[in-house]
Amino acid sequence: MPSASSLVRILIVDDDPGIRDTLADFLAGEGYATVLARNVAEARAHLDRAPDLILLDLNMPGGDGLTFAIELRTRSSIPIMIISGKDQTIDRVVGLEVGADDYLAKPFELRELLARVRALLRRSLQGADVRSGSGPGVRSASFGGSLVFLPGRRQVLNQSGAVIDLTPQEYNLLAALIDTPRRVHSRDAISDLMRRPGATSDDRNIDALISRLRSKLNKHCDGARLIQTVRGEGYVLASEVRWSGNP
Repeated sequence: MPSASSLVRILIVDDDPGIRDTLADFLAGEGYATVLARNVAEARAHLDRAPDLILLDLNMPGGDGLTFAIELRTRSSIPIMIISGKDQTIDRVVGLEVGADDYLAKPFELRELLARVRALLRRSLQGADVRSGSGPGVRSASFGGSLVFLPGRRQVLNQSGAVIDLTPQEYNLLAALIDTPRRVHSRDAISDLMRRPGATSDDRNIDALISRLRSKLNKHCDGARLIQTVRGEGYVLASEVRWSGNP
């Protein structure tokens, strides 16, 4: 399971405890870490460790959400989604013009909220790549339906954008399979493909590594179907791999 520090953190700012708890439970079930605030003052106290996204109500005691959104945008690029009972066009326009990235009127469907959260996080990650100077040249591969492989960072992300916690050997094994998808390799061939900086003699124990890697991937997809055993021959990554960015 990913460590708490690797999970995407979402700050929920709403004075309604029912809404806060419902959103927190739902998002936690989707693999996110949540931080709760019932007003702007509590939200400010959570900014020492910047969240990855903020869900922000507008009308709260002790400070309104619009003013807080303006304050945030003057010093931060954290994605902000306004969640508000105000659903008039003018309310949406004002919310977006003060710097919010999205606006969702209450009541809303949780699945729609999730889709919007994921879209904002994807755009935020792309923006971070641009700001870091790597921009569209960041090399990445999508595979397994919803997973993302980032060789430059030696990371694998799940569909929520959280880092999947892999050991160096597990990462090297997955990298070897991703480099040669839909091709059956013997254990020795996979071990040879894994010969890269940091590899150790443990890489020879491919069966044990495959088992551990599948177990971790099972939390995010069907690991056994993704990495299939071909009896008497070896293993194959049974997934299309789509690369983007410069090699």
